[in-house]
Parts: sequence; C-alpha cells; structure tokens
Amino acid sequence: MHRFLRLICVCLGLMPVWPSAAQTQPAAQAPVTAAACVSTVDALKAMLDDPAFPLQWDETTMDDGLPLRVAISEQHGVMSVAFVKTGKGLWADITGEVCQGGQALEIRFSAKQIRFGPAASWVLRYVLGDGGKFTLKRLSARQLEVATTGWSGLFAPARLAATAPSEGAGKP
Repeated sequence: MHRFLRLICVCLGLMPVWPSAAQTQPAAQAPVTAAACVSTVDALKAMLDDPAFPLQWDETTMDDGLPLRVAISEQHGVMSVAFVKTGKGLWADITGEVCQGGQALEIRFSAKQIRFGPAASWVLRYVLGDGGKFTLKRLSARQLEVATTGWSGLFAPARLAATAPSEGAGKP
C-alpha cells in the first residue's frame, strides 16, 4: 500500500521523487543504438549470453500479498512483456523491443504498444498511457529488479508447475 500511495503522490507532484537504482546510472553512458535492441526471445537470450534466462519472474517485494508476474514471450515475431497481478488479472501487456541500456535492459514502448488490463489502476494508466519504459536489471541469477516511473520491485524466477499431461490424461 505504501508504494501505491507514493506513486499517487509522485503523480500529483506532492512528494519529491527519489530516484530508483535503475534511474541513478551515470550520465556519461553512451546512448543505446538500434543494434543493441532485440525483438525476439531467442535474440534476447543471445544478447544476454544466457540460453537459460527465465522468461517468467514473480515479485518478491509486494506489500499487498499479491505478487506481480512478469512474463516475457514472443507473439508473431514481436517481443511481449506481460505484467499479471495475482488474483486480479492482466496489469499491462507491452510489445516492442528490449534494448541493452548500460547494466539494465530497457523495454521502451509507445501508447500504441501498451495494452492495459482490468488490474491496471487509473494511476498506472495515467503514468504510462502515453508510453514510457521499464528497466530490468539482473542483480543475480535469481533476482531481477523491474522499475518504471514511480515504482520498482524485486523479482525471482517463477516456479512453474509441470505442464506435461500425465499418461492417460484426457482418456475416458
């Protein structure tokens, strides 16, 4: 709840904005070029030099008991990053490129590249409705920081249940 209130205050200009770790990169960084951007899952794993990079991450720092899941996938040859709130549904789905920006990945998107779901608050729609960027910074093999304007969270690789059907499943 504290993060949500802080986000509201930031949006209304009632509180100073403290930069997150993702926003405190040195200003001397070279600008990201188009060559440092990818739009497929295979290209992302190659850019990271990590064929086992997890494509689903669960929030570990939520203060409401309902973790957000970040799921990276590819749809029709385009990268998709979906944010789904446990028990509430889609928060936002972003399509586009993922770019290497210093020590973090950047998901940049325009208003046309973000689709809000039923779990998206009016604050989120206001802050990101005209486009923006998320940063994903890998802190370790088991921890990822995801951040955007006025919000950040820590994530761990999702524990996925086995999806293979058991033998004989679907037979009467």
